[in-house]
Amino acid sequence: MVERSPWLTAFCYLVLIIGAAIVCVPLYMSFVAGSLDYVRLQQMPFPLLPGGHFWENMVTAWNRVDFSRLYINSIIVTVGIVTGKIAVSLIAAFVISYFRFPFRMTMFWLIFISLMLPIEARIIPTYEAIADVGGPLRELFRITGISWLVETMTGYRIEMALNWNFINTYPGLILPLIASASATFLFRQFFLTIPDELCEAAKLDNAGPIKFFKDIVLPLSTSNIAALAVILFIGNWNQYLWPLLFTTDPEMRTVVLGLSHLVPGPDEPPAWNLSMAAAFFVMLPPALVVIFLQRWLTSGMVDSGK
Repeated sequence: MVERSPWLTAFCYLVLIIGAAIVCVPLYMSFVAGSLDYVRLQQMPFPLLPGGHFWENMVTAWNRVDFSRLYINSIIVTVGIVTGKIAVSLIAAFVISYFRFPFRMTMFWLIFISLMLPIEARIIPTYEAIADVGGPLRELFRITGISWLVETMTGYRIEMALNWNFINTYPGLILPLIASASATFLFRQFFLTIPDELCEAAKLDNAGPIKFFKDIVLPLSTSNIAALAVILFIGNWNQYLWPLLFTTDPEMRTVVLGLSHLVPGPDEPPAWNLSMAAAFFVMLPPALVVIFLQRWLTSGMVDSGK
C-alpha cells in the first residue's frame, strides 16, 4: 500500500512539472521562433512571446520545398512500412510459437540476435540489393550451377542481363524496412501468454491454423498491434537515413528530407523561422496518431508487460 502524504504528493507534482518542462519548453521555443520574422529572430535576448508571422512562415516554407508531394510520399512509405512490419512480424511470430519443425528455435534465436545488429552494419548490403534486384538471382544461378547444368543437358546457355533496381521507387523505400526482429520478438512473447486451452479448443472445433490465427489470435492481439503501429508510425515517419540513401529524385523525397533542405547553410541567411514553422506541420501527423490512438497505445503497452 502506498502511503499518501502532502510531501509525497508535492514531490510527485514537482517531478511531473520538470518532466513536462523538459518536453514542452523546446517545443514552445520552436513555436516562438517559427512565429517571428527574420529581423526579430536575430534579436538578443531571444523573444519569449510568439510573433504574428506563424502562418505566413508556414505557407512560405510549404511552397518553397513543395511539401504537398513530400507529404504524399511520407504517408505512402510510412503506412507501407507499418503494415508490412506488422504483417510479417505477426506471421513469423505465429509460426515460431505454434508450429513444431526442425530448427525452429534456431530461427528464433537468429531473429533475436539480429536485434543486436546495428542498422549501419547492413546499409551497404541493403543498398546493393535495392540497386541491383537481379543480383541475388544471378548469384543463385552461379553458385548452384544451374546455368552449367542446363547448358550440359540442353546445349543452351543461360545468360542473365537483368537491370532492375528499386532506387527512387516506393518498394525501394518500403521493402528493406518491413522485417522487424523486435516486433517479431514482442508478438512471440505475447503469443506465449495465450492459454494452450484456446488452441486445444480450436482443434476440437476442427479449426485449422488460419482460422485459429484469424478468429482467436488476431482479436486478442488488437491492442498490441495498435500500440506497435503507433510506435512504428512515429519511428518511420521520422526516418532520415534510408530515404536519403534510396532517393536521388526530388519527387521521391519524404517530409523529413524536405525539412532538412530548409535548414540554412553556411552561406545562406539564417532563416530559422521557416525551419521552425515547417517542423510543426512535419510533426503534426505523428502527434495526431498518438492523440487519437492514445487509449490503444496505453492498453497495448500494459498488456505486453503482463
